[in-house]
Amino acid sequence: MKYTVITGASSGIGYETALAFAARGKNLILVARRLDKLEELKSAIQDIDPTVNVIVHTSDLSVTDQAYTLYSNLKEYQIETWINNAGLGEASFVVEQNLDKVETMLRVNIESLTILSTLYVRDYADVEGAQLINVSSALGYTIAVGSVAYSASKYYVSAFTEGLAKELEMKGAKLTAKVLAPAITETEFVKKSLDAEKFDYKANMPKYHTAKQMAGFMVDLYDNNEGVGIVDQNYDFNLRGRIYPIISEF
Repeated sequence: MKYTVITGASSGIGYETALAFAARGKNLILVARRLDKLEELKSAIQDIDPTVNVIVHTSDLSVTDQAYTLYSNLKEYQIETWINNAGLGEASFVVEQNLDKVETMLRVNIESLTILSTLYVRDYADVEGAQLINVSSALGYTIAVGSVAYSASKYYVSAFTEGLAKELEMKGAKLTAKVLAPAITETEFVKKSLDAEKFDYKANMPKYHTAKQMAGFMVDLYDNNEGVGIVDQNYDFNLRGRIYPIISEF
């Protein structure tokens, strides 16, 4: 039995991606901090298709040791796709930013993502059909004033994943590594980034995607041979090859 792992699955893009993959009959391992939300999602999935096997795991990926523990706990399963969707934001000018919040963000967006990507690639590089999808951001390709630290963390995700994809290609690996780069999406993300109790997308954002739309883009990227799925300035979704220039030292 094969599984798709989705981190940050309790809400937003991760939640809708789980529903989209379940609709295809994919067995799922859902990861997040909030067990109650994961159990709600599991019930929703089994209402769609009771034959889909759903496993829930709680993990706080702002504690990097838990990334190692999570992967170790999942070693018994055959994982055909690993989606690193968990991520945090920080919306403030650098001189005003909360460093505790920034440190937490960097541990989730960079450290745990790197750990989980590396462990998965070590085990599945030569497995036909295996995919690693890391969720970056359109701000992983464009610097956003007022969210510089967040943007820089997503630059890392994009560069790391594109570089990893090239290394896998050079080695003739069967696993493929891909980047999903959303723009503003209607989730809890902005609210948490701003430390706000609520956020009205319709009143404040001229353009945005719903989490369900982004999950559809995730599926499009999964199905396609291109390595990057990115939302452009017009809010059109594009599938394309690597964006960063690659220099090979070997």
